[in-house]
Formats: sequence, C-alpha cells, structure tokens
Amino acid sequence: MSKTKTKKLGLEQLQRIIDLCSSVEERGLDPFLVDVDDIIRIVKEFFPFWKKPEELCLDAEAINRLASVIKLQGEWVRHRSTSLYTDPFLLGEKIQKLDNESLVEIFLKVWRPIVELEQISPHSFLEAVKYWSQLLPLEERWRMPEVSEFKAGAVSRSDLIKERFLDEKTFAERLEALWEELKNRVGKDEKMLYWDFIGAETFEETMWRAYFTSFLVTYGYASLEIYPFENKVYIKPNEKPVPLSKKRNVISVPFSISFEEWKKWRQQRGD
Repeated sequence: MSKTKTKKLGLEQLQRIIDLCSSVEERGLDPFLVDVDDIIRIVKEFFPFWKKPEELCLDAEAINRLASVIKLQGEWVRHRSTSLYTDPFLLGEKIQKLDNESLVEIFLKVWRPIVELEQISPHSFLEAVKYWSQLLPLEERWRMPEVSEFKAGAVSRSDLIKERFLDEKTFAERLEALWEELKNRVGKDEKMLYWDFIGAETFEETMWRAYFTSFLVTYGYASLEIYPFENKVYIKPNEKPVPLSKKRNVISVPFSISFEEWKKWRQQRGD
C-alpha cells in the first residue's frame, strides 16, 4: 500500500476512534465497549506517518478521547467495588439453589409492611362541608355553553400567507434560494463561518435559516468543515448536489441554536 493511501486510512481510523469515544462519553454507554489495547495499537501503528500539524492534532484528540474513556472505566470499576455490586447472573443462580423455607426466612427478615390508618377528623369534615356548600347547583354546572353563529366566508391565498398558514415558497424553492445565496456570499473564499450564514436580524429568522441549512447539508447542497480545536465551523457550497449514497463516513453533527448563542453572535458583530 502506498504512503498516501496509508495516511488516508490512518486518518479515517483516528476519526472513527474519536467518534466511538465521543459516543461512549456523551451517551453514557458501557465504557468497556472500547478496546483500549486495540486502539493504542492503531495509534502507534500510524503515528510515524504524521507530519502536518492538523494530522498531529487529530492524533492528540484521539488520545485525549481515549483517556476520557479509560477514566470512565476506572470510575465504573470503583463504583461497582464500593457499592458491593453483585452480578445479576450469579445472584440468580444463588436464589435458584435455595429451598422454599430459606426463601421464606429471608423474605420475613427483609419484609417491612406499610400500615396506614385513615379516619375523618373534624377539620377535614368542615372542609368537605365548605366544598359542597360552595358548589353551584346542577342546572348551573350542566348548562350548555352559548354558541354564537358566524357566517362562513372566503379567504385569499395572500391572507393565508400573511397569517402564516401557507408559505410563500415551496420547500424545494427555499432550498434552491438558500443554496444560491450561500454560493454568492462565499465568493472567492469558497466557505464562510456557519453562524455568519444562518445568523439573521431576529432569532426566529435565524432558527428558520438553521433549519433549512441542515437540509442543505443533508441533501448534499453544501458541506461542513469542523475545527474542534479552534471551535469554528465553516459551511461550504457544493457545485452540484452530492447524493447521500455517494457520501463516505456520514455522521450526525448537532449544533446549539439557543437564544443566548444568537445574542452572543450579535454582540460579536457589534449589533
């Protein structure tokens, strides 16, 4: 295998390691699903090929994520050892070997029945009398509500659009327009910051732009470039839409589009 193909394979392996460790850490999965020895072997195998700073940064991030998983494994073992954890399978085997008399004796030792005595008091009796005395008569409570009659009329499409019952453009038209806007705004730079593209004068419009931008990326009209160490995300338009079936290593990337994030973006722009 050529050196170029080996480096490409190594970078893909590092990205898979990062994604796996991130899933374990963020979703609370079993940390022992990660084979630490196998990952260390992969990292050591490809480390001599890294020369560029971004390659070394990716390698460092993989090691950092792996260290977090190892920490979770240690916490898992410490918790199980201090809480007198017993494996459910072993506990089930032990219970099956007990005879009926032993089970009854154990049950009587740990059984703590709950006894409750309910009785009406003078105070609760007065509260009940007060409640019933304040109730409206049945003819008042069961009275049918008065319904006013209104004459039906017609409404125009422009009125429906104004009241936001209908959208002025179709979904496909909005995607095409947003794609053209992205291509015009990036210019010679070929990409721009994600927040600078979705950000608008109002938070509502920002949410709509973020919603349709997610479909731009999903349908292959654009792609994202993420730089985690710089905490920056760029969006780049594609010349032609790339079908999802032709994409490789497709992953889901969540973004926080909160009101606080929008205000922070506005302040950075000086608005």
